Amino acid sequence: MGRYHPLRGRRYRRATVPAAATLLLAALCAGTAPDRQATTPVRQDFDTATVERLDAALTKIMKDAGIPGLNVGVWIPGRGAYARSFGVADKKTGAPMKTDLYARIGSVTKPFTVTAVLQLVDQGKVGLDDPISRYVTGVPGGENVTVRQLAEMRSGLFNYTEDEKWLAGLKADPHRAYVPRRLLDIAFSHPPNFKPDAKWQYSNTNTILLGMLVEKVSGQSLGDFLQEHVFTPLKLNSTSLPTDSVVPDPHAHGYSSFTPDGSVTDATNWNPSWGWAAGAIISNLDDLRTWAPALVDGRLLSKKTQAERLRTLPTGFPEISYGLGILNTNGWLGHNGEIPGYESIAAQLPAEKASLVVLVTSDVDYNGKNLSSLVGNAVTSIVTPDHLWPAPVPTAPE
Repeated sequence: MGRYHPLRGRRYRRATVPAAATLLLAALCAGTAPDRQATTPVRQDFDTATVERLDAALTKIMKDAGIPGLNVGVWIPGRGAYARSFGVADKKTGAPMKTDLYARIGSVTKPFTVTAVLQLVDQGKVGLDDPISRYVTGVPGGENVTVRQLAEMRSGLFNYTEDEKWLAGLKADPHRAYVPRRLLDIAFSHPPNFKPDAKWQYSNTNTILLGMLVEKVSGQSLGDFLQEHVFTPLKLNSTSLPTDSVVPDPHAHGYSSFTPDGSVTDATNWNPSWGWAAGAIISNLDDLRTWAPALVDGRLLSKKTQAERLRTLPTGFPEISYGLGILNTNGWLGHNGEIPGYESIAAQLPAEKASLVVLVTSDVDYNGKNLSSLVGNAVTSIVTPDHLWPAPVPTAPE
C-alpha cells in the first residue's frame, strides 16, 4: 500500500546513532534558506551556542525534507527552554508559522484515550483485566481479550487501517465520515493476527475499542469525557476531540501525499473520524507542553494505576517498549503521531524532567524517514545526546 503512517500501523526500526550524528553534522554545516527562516522565538533561554545549533539543525531539515511548517519545543528545568516556529502555515498565502497554531496530533491521541480508561479504573468502574466483551459486543474472542491487552497493543486484533480495500476508499474520499462500529466491522472482517498477549503489534482497533468502552461506562461521548476529566483539569484550553472536520482558527495547514496518485495536497479539512479515539485530537504546542509531563507523572491517576501504565513491555524493536498507551524510547516516555497532513511528538524524559513537543505540517516522508522523528532526533542529539529520540524508519511489511 506504499507509505505507512503510525496511525495506520507503520512498522519501525531504530535509526542508528551514526546516522543521527551524520544528520546533525550536515545540519550544523548548512546555510539557511530564506523561506525557511525561523519565526516567533519564544522563551529561548538555552545558551546562545545551543540555540544556534538547534536553529541550524532544524533549518537544514526543513530545507532538505521540504517541510512546509514546524513548531518545536524542548524544555529542561535548570538548563533552558526553546520554543520555535519555522516555515509557513499556509503555502498559498505564505503566512508564517506561529507557536499558538492548532494542528492535528494523530496517534498522540492514544494516551489521552487510555488516560480516560485508567480514570474509570480508578473509579472502580472498569478492571484492567476485564474482558472487553463485558463492555463492547461483537469482538472476536472478546471474552479472552482484556482491557489491559488493548491498551498495551497486545490483543492480536487486526488493525482496520491495514485493510487494503478500505485504504483505497479513504484515499478516494478523504471527506467521508465514519462511526466507530463501522471501523470495527472492517477490523473484524479479518481474523485476529495472533492469540491475546502472544506479542506486541500496533493496532488502531485496540484504541477504538477503548474509546467505545469509555462511552459505554461513562454515559458520555468520548470528547465530552476527555473535556471534563482531562482537558479542563489540566487547563488544555486548545485541545479537543472534534466531531467534524474543521480545525479551529488560527491553524496550520497540513499537507499529505496520501492520495490516489501520490501527489501532495492540502489535507487540513479531511475528515478525521476514521481516527477517532486513536488519532483525531487537535492541540497546539503549549498544550502539549503541559500534557507531556502530566502524562508521565500521573497527576490525573492514582499512584497504583500510574505504575501499571508505566510498566512497559518489549515491542520487538530495539530500545522501544510500550505500556498502557505510552511508549518508552531511550528513556523518553510519551507518544508520536501521524495523520494525513500532520505529524507529532509529545514526550517527557524523567531523567532530566525534559519535555519535547514536535508538530510538523506534512506527512510526506523524506528518504523513507518520518519527519517528526527526524526533528526529534536532531533536537535530542543536541540537548540530550545520551537519550536520543530515535527516528523510526518504515520498512517493507512482512
